[in-house]
Amino acid sequence: MSQFRFIVAVAVALFVTQAASLMVAPLLVDIALEFDTSVAVAGQLATATFAAWAISVVTVGPMSDSFGRRPVALTGLSLLCIGTLASAFAPNLGTLMAFRVLTGLGGGMIPPNSLAAIADVVAPSRRAQAVGGIMAFNTLSSVIAIPLLAVAAQWGGWRLPFVITGVTLAACVVLNWFWFPKNEGSGLKDFTFFSRYRTLLAIPIFRAAIVVNFAQRMAFFGLFSYLAAYLIDAYGMSVGAVALPLAFAGLGRVVGSWMAGPVAIRKNRMTLVALFSLAGGIAALLLFLVDFPIWAVVAIAFVAVTMLSIGWPVLITLSTEVSGQSRATGVGMLGFSNQTGGVGGAAIGGVVLAASGFPGIGYLCLGAAIFSSVVITLFMRKAVPQN
Repeated sequence: MSQFRFIVAVAVALFVTQAASLMVAPLLVDIALEFDTSVAVAGQLATATFAAWAISVVTVGPMSDSFGRRPVALTGLSLLCIGTLASAFAPNLGTLMAFRVLTGLGGGMIPPNSLAAIADVVAPSRRAQAVGGIMAFNTLSSVIAIPLLAVAAQWGGWRLPFVITGVTLAACVVLNWFWFPKNEGSGLKDFTFFSRYRTLLAIPIFRAAIVVNFAQRMAFFGLFSYLAAYLIDAYGMSVGAVALPLAFAGLGRVVGSWMAGPVAIRKNRMTLVALFSLAGGIAALLLFLVDFPIWAVVAIAFVAVTMLSIGWPVLITLSTEVSGQSRATGVGMLGFSNQTGGVGGAAIGGVVLAASGFPGIGYLCLGAAIFSSVVITLFMRKAVPQN
């Protein structure tokens, strides 16, 4: 099997999975209008997705490490495809939320399996750059796919983006069927489950990484989940008009992931992650708190997203360094903190939005960033790269 085709299959799977997980953000206002509810309530579609994703991502690792990467990839993409296509035909908010749960269950299987597969074939000396590069491509979905889906919603309603994404996922299943290697995996006889978790949780620095990632992703998802709604509400923009600001903000994810590669190989990498996180939290607060011109809001959103996107690939690299033969389990556990952070960002963000308006989301982002920096300072400053 061509390694190039394998990398392409993994990259495409991650790209489309990312798009499927974040696509509801620009659709919240239209969904709320159709189902006669508030944006804060509709925002819990993201909460449902992240919660299901968290359950899936934390349980799939041992299966991937024991049974192999290919069956997990195909199963996850199939569930993701079904959940996304079915969402286009949901008759009410409850049904749509159920389909988003299915989407989360399928989507949660893809990142830990894919990143572990990359770590399996890349030398340790190049692993940080490889992880940063593949995640930078993954985050291009925020720049390309999400804005395009917003334009599609403007043209054909909020259901059309689900149809487009579902059909794309079906094509992705076919691509992975032919291009994902068939000869990897350790088989049923090697299956272990709880022992993998116990081994990893016995590592103090890994436990601290989970906490740090949870806080940083809460800040990130709190910002990104409600950015489109903020632009529509505060600046009177249409769903289609927010496509360009979302693309520019999404570019920050690409830049942040790319920056993570060089950061991850530095001895002071965790100190840098703490500083970047604080900068992102401050920028998020300013974005929602101060009445800036629209161009300044977009620029600040870019900075905030960039700063809050650096820590995730660095922590993924750290996980692959310390998890040994349980790489998918380690990435999955870190992914669990990623998605529970998404639940916290979307759910708590909805609560503070209803209670105090959009500035409350800014304070949430800053508070989460400060907390993550404190944990890094106390427990992770000596987390230097392995040679």
